[in-house]
Amino acid sequence: MVFSSLFFLCVFLPIVFLADRLARSVRIKNALLIIASLVFYAYGEPVLVLLMLGSTLFNYVMGRCIGQLDGKGPRKALLVVSVVVNIGLLGVFKYAGMMVQTINAVAGLSLPVPNIPLPLGISFYTFQALSYVIDVYRGDVEYQSSYPRVLLYISFFPQLVAGPIVKYHDIAQEMESRHATVGDVAAGLRRFCLGLSKKVLIANVMAAAADSLFGLQVGSLGCAGAWLAAFAYFLQIYFDFSGYSDMAIGLGRVFGFHFKENFDHPYASASIKEFWRRWHMSLSTWLREYLYFPLGGNRKGRARAIINRVVVFLVCGLWHGANWTFVVWGLLHGLFLLFEDVVPIRKLPRLLGVIYTVLVVMCTFVIFRCDTLGQAGVMLATMFTGAPGARVAGIVAMEQLTPQFIGTALVGVVLASSLPQVLSARLDGASKGTLGAVSFAGSLVLLFLCMVSLSSGTYNPFIYFRF
Repeated sequence: MVFSSLFFLCVFLPIVFLADRLARSVRIKNALLIIASLVFYAYGEPVLVLLMLGSTLFNYVMGRCIGQLDGKGPRKALLVVSVVVNIGLLGVFKYAGMMVQTINAVAGLSLPVPNIPLPLGISFYTFQALSYVIDVYRGDVEYQSSYPRVLLYISFFPQLVAGPIVKYHDIAQEMESRHATVGDVAAGLRRFCLGLSKKVLIANVMAAAADSLFGLQVGSLGCAGAWLAAFAYFLQIYFDFSGYSDMAIGLGRVFGFHFKENFDHPYASASIKEFWRRWHMSLSTWLREYLYFPLGGNRKGRARAIINRVVVFLVCGLWHGANWTFVVWGLLHGLFLLFEDVVPIRKLPRLLGVIYTVLVVMCTFVIFRCDTLGQAGVMLATMFTGAPGARVAGIVAMEQLTPQFIGTALVGVVLASSLPQVLSARLDGASKGTLGAVSFAGSLVLLFLCMVSLSSGTYNPFIYFRF
């Protein structure tokens, strides 16, 4: 956890907000936000903040050199150096242990497994820095001559540790000139409160059940309990991650930045292809623009397109964590996309398509959640074979079905559907009217409920903090 939640809400955020509002120029605002971002990150990573600073400085230098050089050869060489260093950074800090464990298992060796601490948000800020350097090389953006602006772009605290992944050209103009109106601040705070409510009031309740059920001994959970565990995590990860994205987008708007959406009700999708157009959209866009298209996309024949898609989802799985469960999760999603190229899922009635998508996503999230492939295999087998399970495990499963869990689950199902899209559009269009005022007041009530919940010590770290 970077800051304690109540300290962030009651002390850190108000101080930063007031300082930003009092600042007269964008240069001072940028300086204040850089200081706040470094303090925010250094509180949780007092040493590894130097790694993040080194990464931003390296990519700033690479971007400036590439932007100033003429000739394709030298520029491409610098781009290759940048990619190798950034991916190497991820490889050392995130995947070294996994690689040594795999070598030991395959070769029967006993090499010491390195225990390297994983820096918060390294996957997010590394991909963000890479996108900046690549865009400079492509000529999509002008290189930034000011290191503080590159530092702010990569380290901005609302989205530093868990995204969304922001492309430089989306906020380049706002780093030079921006003004958050009263309407922007109100809309941003409302979005922040809604995101915090998703996390604290829904995801944390689902997390308690999921942790209890997934924590049982492998094979001891019955069929009903296994489905309950899968369902709880299915809701937890969506409201946890989309809640953080809402908070980041909301705080960005409070400070005058407009980030693109990261989720668009993905559980209302009628195919896995549509799911990936709605889920973690900043990562999907990044992988498409900086990996799939450079590999050739679908322009070099069907066989090459299949290989490219498999590679993309292999990388997608690895990006999420140094465990083979993530790799298998990513590859399965890639295989289902290939399956949908052959089987016309889109021609099914939409309700059947949504049911199919929910089942695929829920079952693959079981693999994502489990610690090992063996545990995932047992969980999935239990879900579909109807194994009765041990009596103790059944009792633990029934204990999760509290009125709070049932009520929260029902609210979660409704909010995860497409129904809120209509309400959201109305609220956005009514930000200055009575409905907007009511919605803002409601968000303050939700904020109060969140603070009461957090004060009781029920906070769980965001899932994507460890990615």
